[in-house]
Amino acid sequence: MKILFYILQKEFTQIFRNKGMLPIIFAMPMVQMLILVFAATFEIKQLDISVVDNDHSPASRQLIHQVMGNKLFHVDYLPTSAKEAELLIQATKTDLALVIPKDFDKKLTLHEGADVQILVDAINGNAAQLGSAYLSNIITDFARQIRVKEAVVSSVQPASINVSPSFWYNAELNYKFYMAPGILVILITIVGMLLGSMNLVREKELGTIEQINVTPIKKWQFIAGKLLPFLVIGLFDLAFGLTLAKLVFSIPIRGSLPLLFFLASIYLVLVLSAGLFISTISETQQQATFSVYFFMMVFLLMSGLFTPVESMPLWAQRLDYINPLYYFVKIMRGVILKGAGLADVFREFVALVVYATIMFSLAIMRYRKTS
Repeated sequence: MKILFYILQKEFTQIFRNKGMLPIIFAMPMVQMLILVFAATFEIKQLDISVVDNDHSPASRQLIHQVMGNKLFHVDYLPTSAKEAELLIQATKTDLALVIPKDFDKKLTLHEGADVQILVDAINGNAAQLGSAYLSNIITDFARQIRVKEAVVSSVQPASINVSPSFWYNAELNYKFYMAPGILVILITIVGMLLGSMNLVREKELGTIEQINVTPIKKWQFIAGKLLPFLVIGLFDLAFGLTLAKLVFSIPIRGSLPLLFFLASIYLVLVLSAGLFISTISETQQQATFSVYFFMMVFLLMSGLFTPVESMPLWAQRLDYINPLYYFVKIMRGVILKGAGLADVFREFVALVVYATIMFSLAIMRYRKTS
């Protein structure tokens, strides 16, 4: 333990002397939390819509007013034909177009049923799906109001069904609550994998690795000494990020903080070991950085951080079984937002322990201590 203590003392001294590493450790958490939580969102807050009114009747004007009354839609153009609306969509000047045909009011009055056309720019599939669904709901609600009025006139009360939704864990449907735990995963992953991989390679580039290799330090002591400082830094960044999330975004932390930091420690051992393993097979910091970013980008995009894993192809869902970020994203969101206990995330806990043991062992075995 005395030898390990001296290694740790050396590592902390080396870290705080490296001026290029300090901004990554201390400035990056603040930048990520204050910018990415706002920017990394799939929420659609406003869509431009064009309305083609070929009927110019009270019914068509009422429908247009209902569309304009929805805060999601901004009516920016009133083209005179469907062809003109198509040209606006092609020019990316509008996202949707609503075409109201002639005799719209007359057909409604005669109970013949009236059709409207919705044109959607589907380049952005998420915005197209959401926008068309919202517009369809407005039209459905408009038709329901007409049926209710007719029922009142005929003294026949229509049957109604009342729906009372209950939103658990995120009652206000605030997307920041969903994204902040994921951004924290990115934060400690970068600290763990990137900085861990660069540290050992830097020893090679400076030539100090040869001095360490001729000492009686055991391989596991050297790897542990490289790992533990960044484990402490990663936990500090996690605590700093949680504090910002609570103070700035008012994110509820419903779960146990000791449990969260315990599971985060296991995850950090895993990603740090992976970074150290990459550094043992790399000769330069540039090579280590490119290798880390390759694996990190693949794991991040497949982790369910931005898109649901259930929406991915079956082969990708199975590939996620070896993705440590997939397990830790579920842990972070479960513990922070749902108040999950160890029993609720036991499967993810076991997976992280197994992978951390494997990666730490591989890092030790791959490090060759030669004089």
